Amino acid sequence: MDKKLFRSLLLLITFTVGLIFVIVRFDDLWQFAAALLSNFTPLFAGLAIAFVLTQPCAFFRRHLDRALGGTPLAKASVPLAVLLSYLLLFGVVAALVAFVIPQFVSSVGTFLSNLEGYMRQAQVWVNSFMEWFNVEGQALTGMDQLLSRLDQVLRNVFNSTLDALSNVVPFLLNFTTNLVSVVVTSVLALVFSIYMLAGKDTLLGQCRRVLKAYLPKPLCDAVLDVTALTAGTFSRFVTGQVTEAIILGCLTFLGMLLLRLDYAPLISVLIGVSALVPIVGAYVGAATSALLLLMVSPMKALIFLVFLVCLQQFEGNVIYPRVVGTSLGLPGIWVLAAVTVGGGLFDFLGMLLSVPIASILYTLLKRDVRRRLAGRPPEA
Repeated sequence: MDKKLFRSLLLLITFTVGLIFVIVRFDDLWQFAAALLSNFTPLFAGLAIAFVLTQPCAFFRRHLDRALGGTPLAKASVPLAVLLSYLLLFGVVAALVAFVIPQFVSSVGTFLSNLEGYMRQAQVWVNSFMEWFNVEGQALTGMDQLLSRLDQVLRNVFNSTLDALSNVVPFLLNFTTNLVSVVVTSVLALVFSIYMLAGKDTLLGQCRRVLKAYLPKPLCDAVLDVTALTAGTFSRFVTGQVTEAIILGCLTFLGMLLLRLDYAPLISVLIGVSALVPIVGAYVGAATSALLLLMVSPMKALIFLVFLVCLQQFEGNVIYPRVVGTSLGLPGIWVLAAVTVGGGLFDFLGMLLSVPIASILYTLLKRDVRRRLAGRPPEA
């Protein structure tokens, strides 16, 4: 048998057996891959932090090079830029916490203080509903039935609490273990991100040298091209989403002040943060904010929903294209499909990363189609 044919058959058989094995043992392989990748969580988290801070770091470094150029402190521009970038990050996080936590505590306190009034109002609505449909003998006749149901709920909660107390020690141990794991992972991610951000030029240069040393030139050029496309796409995505979130949060705050709605700082932050997630985030932020206002007044919640729908239409169709000025170039139908599939497969992280990944695949496919069609003769 010809050696070339034998090699082709061997590759085909190996590929077929491997494919069958992957299909049959997909769940086990997926669990193994997830367990393996979980060990690299600090590295991936550090890479994500460094990527987000790349633009602020470049901004600070550019201005520091201009200010410190020709001075003995010129070499300190990189560490100073990294330091300023992390100070900016910590400042933003601290500001968000300072806004959200007091407002959240205030909203919970308002809800608890008005709980009796809500129950009475609910009784009035139910009685009116019963009378409207002429249901005799079934209308609620006071607070007795509501208090009876509330007493039953409290008894169930008390019994559940007693059952939970028996497991309090394992719960505390598990909570402490998870807390320590989160803290260690966060610290390692922060350290990795600092090294990556400070040594970005060196790391990129080393990666290029390795690719050029071990890959053929056409393949090396293709890998570098895809890498540049990926970096540019994710950079535009992060810039666009953050800009949109800031604009939407500020406009929400101003609109709620004009409409005299409660919890303007808290809700504007919630709307801005939820806007970082494409498509789905807007609905989650709107529902959460409307629920907070519903505790104060159903009419205010309705006014807020109408205002937010109008604001999102105006911001998405008028302000966002003009301010950002860049686009991922992905049609709306594929954005919706990417978020749906990504969220179904990988939950929140899938929803967040599915759009830029889909944009990269869409751009590569469009380039390949254009290249193939360019080599064909025109149709008659």
